[in-house]
Amino acid sequence: MAPPPVWVRRLVIAPTVVVLAFVLLTTLPIWLLLALAVSPLVPGRLRVPRLVFLVIVYLVWDAVALVSLTGLWIASGFGARIRSPWFQRAHYVLTGWFLKILFWFARWSLHLEIDVVGTDPDTALPGRPEIVVSRHAGPGDSFTLIHGLVNWFAREPRIVLKAALQWDPAVDVLLNRLPNRFISPGRTGTATLEQQIGDLATGLDHNDAFVIFPEGGNFTPRRKVSAIARLRDRGLHDMAAKAENLRNLLPPKPGGLLAAIEAAPDAGVIFVAHTGLDRMLSVADVWRELPMDKRLVMRFWSVPPEDVPTGEQERTEWLYEWWARIDAWIDEHQPAPRPLWTPRAR
Repeated sequence: MAPPPVWVRRLVIAPTVVVLAFVLLTTLPIWLLLALAVSPLVPGRLRVPRLVFLVIVYLVWDAVALVSLTGLWIASGFGARIRSPWFQRAHYVLTGWFLKILFWFARWSLHLEIDVVGTDPDTALPGRPEIVVSRHAGPGDSFTLIHGLVNWFAREPRIVLKAALQWDPAVDVLLNRLPNRFISPGRTGTATLEQQIGDLATGLDHNDAFVIFPEGGNFTPRRKVSAIARLRDRGLHDMAAKAENLRNLLPPKPGGLLAAIEAAPDAGVIFVAHTGLDRMLSVADVWRELPMDKRLVMRFWSVPPEDVPTGEQERTEWLYEWWARIDAWIDEHQPAPRPLWTPRAR
C-alpha cells in the first residue's frame, strides 16, 4: 500500500502515534490485566499478554524515536544542518541505540536468539565498502540485518526498501534523513529505478554497506508463479527454468544489483541468508507463532571485488547461482512449523 503524502505522515500519523503511545503506556496495567483475564480462554502460553505487550512496546519505541528525531532536527537549526556529516553520524548512532533496545525487548519477551555463521562483514573486507545482498523475508529479518550491520559491524547502511514502510513514522523520518531510497514496485520504471540505485551506491566509503533485496518482496507461491511467468513473457526461459527450482525464494531481479556493482566497483559483495522468522509477515503470523522461543540463524558469504564477474550476462548468471545456493541453505536450516493452535497443558 502506497504511503500518504509527506504532510499527512508528519502532521497526522506521527503525532497520533506519539499520543497513542502515551495513552497506552500510562494505562499499561489495565491492558495487561485485561489481557491476563482473557488469556485462559485462548490456547497457548500467555499468548494474549505477550502480543499486547509487544504492540505497546513497539508503539512506545516508535514514539520515543520520533521525539528523539525531533530533538536532532531542532539541534540542527530546524533542519538546516541535518545533512551535515556530524548529524548524519548522529542519526546512525541513534539507529544503533534504538535497534539495541528493540532487540533487548525481543530477547526478553519473545526468547529470541540470533546466531551469525559464516564470514561476517567485519572480517571479510575490513576497511572496504560492501554491497549486502539479502533475501527478503519480512520486516523482522530486515530489522535484524540492519541491527547487525550497525551494532555488530559498525557499518553505515544505505538501503533500498519499499515505500510502504513509510507508514511507520519513525522509519519514515529516520531513513528519509539518511542516504536511502524508498521505491514503489510496479510504479517506478526500471531505468529510473536502476539510475536511483546507481546514484545511491556512488561514493561508498570504508564503513558503508549498501543493502539491497533483489527479490523485491516476500516469498509466496503465487508471487513465484507470477515472477516466472514474467520471465517467460520476456523470453528469459533459462532464468525461468532456474527460478522454478527455487523452493524458498523469488527469482532475483538483477538490475538493481548490477547498477550498484557498476557504481561501486571497489566494493565487496556479501550475500546474506537467514531463517527463523520467515513466517512472521503479519499480525496473524505473530499471533500463531507466540510464544516464539526462536533461534534466528543468519549466514554471510563474502565475495571480494576481484571475484565479481564482469559483464551483465555473467553477473546475472552468477546472481542466480548464488540464489540457488542460498535457497538450498534455507532448506537445510528451516525451523519446524508451529501448529496454528497449541494444546493447553492439563
